[in-house]
Amino acid sequence: MTNVFKKRVRLLNSAHFKYVFNKFNKIYCKELIILERTNKLTFSRLGICISKKKIRHACKRNHIKRIIRESFRLIQNQLINSDFIVVINAQSLNISQKLLAEKIGKLWIYYYQ
Repeated sequence: MTNVFKKRVRLLNSAHFKYVFNKFNKIYCKELIILERTNKLTFSRLGICISKKKIRHACKRNHIKRIIRESFRLIQNQLINSDFIVVINAQSLNISQKLLAEKIGKLWIYYYQ
């Protein structure tokens, strides 16, 4: 499997998100939270939650989403088969994109196979 962010590795509808939100394991830092729940698939999936109340501008929300997707894309083959939801806090605006990428990379380590 190549390192591509295909449609099948995304949490696309509310049923997928509810599955994770009902019962999850949580790892967090000041800027973000990763919720995880094991799935019965042979691959991991990713969902991203960023509130408009926390980050008002769409361009900033989209930029953060791109950083998260890229970090997931690079290590998705090394992760356990789970559904992940990344929830962003407003403090993520106060740090650089490089530091945000490093922090999420450190959190992904907890879910390596």
